Amino acid sequence: MSTTPATTPGRAPDPAPDTAPGAAPGTLPDIASDTARNPVTSDADAPDAADATEAPDAPPPASSAPGGGAGPIEERQKLPLLALLALATAVFVTSLTETLPAGLLTAMSGDLGVSASATGQTVTVYALGTALTAIPLTVATARWRRKRLLLVSMAGFAAANTVTAVSSEYGLTMAARFVAGVAAGLAWALLAGYARRLAPERLQGRAIAVAMAGIPVALSLGVPAGTYLGKVTDWRVAFLAMTGLTVLLLGWIAAAVPDQPGAGAGERPGMLRALRVPGVAAVLFVTLVFVLAHTVLYAYVAAFLDDLGMGDRTDLVLLEFGAASLLSIWVVGARIHRQLRLLTVTGTLLVALAAALLAVLADHTAFVHLAAVLWGLGWGGVPTLLQTAAGEAGGAEADGAQAMLVTLWNVAMAAGGVIGGVLLDAAGSGSFPWTLLALLVPVLVVVVRSRSHGFPPGGAAT
Repeated sequence: MSTTPATTPGRAPDPAPDTAPGAAPGTLPDIASDTARNPVTSDADAPDAADATEAPDAPPPASSAPGGGAGPIEERQKLPLLALLALATAVFVTSLTETLPAGLLTAMSGDLGVSASATGQTVTVYALGTALTAIPLTVATARWRRKRLLLVSMAGFAAANTVTAVSSEYGLTMAARFVAGVAAGLAWALLAGYARRLAPERLQGRAIAVAMAGIPVALSLGVPAGTYLGKVTDWRVAFLAMTGLTVLLLGWIAAAVPDQPGAGAGERPGMLRALRVPGVAAVLFVTLVFVLAHTVLYAYVAAFLDDLGMGDRTDLVLLEFGAASLLSIWVVGARIHRQLRLLTVTGTLLVALAAALLAVLADHTAFVHLAAVLWGLGWGGVPTLLQTAAGEAGGAEADGAQAMLVTLWNVAMAAGGVIGGVLLDAAGSGSFPWTLLALLVPVLVVVVRSRSHGFPPGGAAT
């Protein structure tokens, strides 16, 4: 990322770019990038047009095709794909580092000498690291150049995954996972905005979509591949492989991603003001409880399958879940601007149906595989739906609403790890599907009742 000149003094910020269907407003990292906009002066506040016209590294505006639009071939040529794919790989690293223990839970617990529920707290402590430090650290690093900050955060992942791989002490492993969560907080606060600023204005939504593709790839391919690698070799090899990928990524970023400046100081998001906006509280409640419900089962899916005698099929079940999530993301991206409410209700019902199958028919292997597919279909588009709903409901206070959303998301993940561990010890893994079902009842009620605000008919504004 080569250095760009400072933006023109006194220039008014450009309006927020339109988001292409399926773009990053559907991804958690983009939520974090929005949280940084006012309190921390993220990339979103910088005058993008000024960057594009003054910075030698910025890509030129896309020329118009006949009729005023850019043709698809022309658009692809104008996107800085090498740089965007590097950012997509960074997103992949953050997402996979967070969820990788879910597929390696049994093996990790054996080597660390602790129970599966205690090992599940490696997901909890990661989420805590993000939730507790994302906003303060983003404030502290607001004036850092973006390339420097991205390199520091990726170096944090390399260090944390290396320590996790070589550690034989539970306490040291937990400390490494916390550091990884801190690095994730830094990365999530800048990646989507970074991608947006690397592209011409008309292609910014597409640029974010390319960069954020790392999330579904991590779900559909990364976790199953890591689980398989850990099964045929050792779980430590999976984490060392993450270190190797991150080291390669550091060189890629240094060579191929243009730099961008940090932004000036701004006001903090009006979180209390946002809570008073009709619909925002409903979206935040759904976020907290839905993510909590999902995490209770997902964080301990390896233990759940092991108790069913399907421990050797964990990688396959996760692959089915991830592939279905990819399809869900595609469907939601294509229809969210018309059917946000319907998609949210449908997603909730699909996850509930999956939980019901796991609760009453888990003795039949075929139904477990079917449940994994239904779970992925329901869950895959949820980040897109919830962030878009928060932005739409928040209106002028969208920054504050999204700041709270990303914090509550990680609080829910941390709580899910804790509650799942307690349930595993107290009631066994068979209690997970029933807990998921119970938590989804209030989610569905709130979504259905929030017809006027929060999850209105129609869809997201285009």
